[in-house]
Amino acid sequence: MGGNTKAGYLRHLIGREGVDFVCIQETKAKRFSDAKCFSLWGNNNSGWLHYEGDNGSGSLLSMWNKETFVYQSHLMSKGFIAVFGSHSKANIRCVVVNVYAACNLKEKKILWEELSNIMSASQDVVWCLCGDFNAVRSPSERKGSMVRGDQSKEIEGFNNFIESNKLIEIPSVGKRFTWFNSNGLAKSRLDRVLVSEEWLVQ
Repeated sequence: MGGNTKAGYLRHLIGREGVDFVCIQETKAKRFSDAKCFSLWGNNNSGWLHYEGDNGSGSLLSMWNKETFVYQSHLMSKGFIAVFGSHSKANIRCVVVNVYAACNLKEKKILWEELSNIMSASQDVVWCLCGDFNAVRSPSERKGSMVRGDQSKEIEGFNNFIESNKLIEIPSVGKRFTWFNSNGLAKSRLDRVLVSEEWLVQ
């Protein structure tokens, strides 16, 4: 998010789509300020939270429209920002979780367990988890690389996380794969949006 081109494009998208909440992963920035976030949003009627990661790596930025999303509290740790609040238009209590998972399976398991514990402790709200989960749900979501034993465990573990928390994946538009290596031969679907069933019926 250090470049003016990306910042301008984000501001354009926010204004064009009229969004209420934005989750950005891997900002590569150690610090954010009100001025920077207000500039990204297009006005000063936005709230924000930033997780700086490890010297900018793995950093996360969550921003929201204060007129439609009323902030109540948050939880923040490596790999996620969970923002608790209420949506004034829909009159529901909800949690939006900005996710950026690590590459190795051990750390992903820790993240899945931590998020599962948070969801289990707050069952009276509706949930939306979005971002880069760094995991695929089936071999067809990864092309150009062999599925090894640890990758099979990753698929099983990620699907167990989704199913045990009764989450539903929202279909996305655009490209089927969301990550490509430099030569374009290897590609994976790593970014997705997961919601609780109650999110869809509100």
